[in-house]
Amino acid sequence: MQHHEYVGPMALRAMQSLAVRVFPATGYRHIGDLTWNWCLSPDRGEATAPAAVWTRDGRTAAWGWLDPPDGLLLQTDPGHPELADEVLAWAVRTAGHAAARTAAHTAGGPLTVEAAGTESHLIAALDRAGCVRAADGPFMMCLGRPLTDLPDVPRLPDGYTIRVQHDRTDVAGRARAHRLAFGSTRVTTERHARMRETWPYRAEFDLVVTAPAGEVVAYCQGWYDEVNRTGAFEPVGTRPGHRRLGLARAVCTAVLHAFAAAGGRRAIVYCRGDAAYPLPRRLYISLGFTPYTRTYTYRHPGPPTG
Repeated sequence: MQHHEYVGPMALRAMQSLAVRVFPATGYRHIGDLTWNWCLSPDRGEATAPAAVWTRDGRTAAWGWLDPPDGLLLQTDPGHPELADEVLAWAVRTAGHAAARTAAHTAGGPLTVEAAGTESHLIAALDRAGCVRAADGPFMMCLGRPLTDLPDVPRLPDGYTIRVQHDRTDVAGRARAHRLAFGSTRVTTERHARMRETWPYRAEFDLVVTAPAGEVVAYCQGWYDEVNRTGAFEPVGTRPGHRRLGLARAVCTAVLHAFAAAGGRRAIVYCRGDAAYPLPRRLYISLGFTPYTRTYTYRHPGPPTG
């Protein structure tokens, strides 16, 4: 087994290669979800991104990356469950170095790790490491549906249109729509443009809704895994002032049809499953998605003290 530490996009492709192989067993860590997180996390894709990959016979068997301020994302091949212990040990050692670069992580403090219920091998490793599962709080629900018997795309209000992004103005409008929809500053025009250049992005799965005046007011960004023939939504949003018009339902349905036209068999989406944020889940269930697993949050105690 070989261990490599990466500091750039090579890590993302190495991680995605494992995600493609493991996805049929776990339904978690879709390749598009990895690209989304990689391009939008602080310093992601730059030389300061702390990530590590374990390989066997030239294939990725496990990976981990630290996501400031206190997050750890990791995945291991179920055939090599022991590597989860190595990834956790690497993360604890590396967290202090990441702190010096980000000024956002408390060196030696606990790390937060998420695992899906389908990742039993990873959950066992977290238990061995003394991680504590959160009793409550936010969690993600994983939902899926087949790409058959799709509903027709609903009719939009007069003047609203679903389409792909054509130019830099559309890219800026799409980024602004996300910021307004979520009250977040993470998605800048530059970051969204960079994401559009990162595999496996394809413009036909990243659809926007424009209002009569031409501005982008809603969107559904889709990602497609050709090997597993599975599409994923990440993210979906509607600007305030244009909600309750059926825009999200319509654009999501349009992306489902785009997945099917590409030869897809299944679509998935991860959304909040806790009672504090119920509306997206209701939308997806109304579109025919059903839950198949959920995430659990663990806190790693960090290095021994004393």
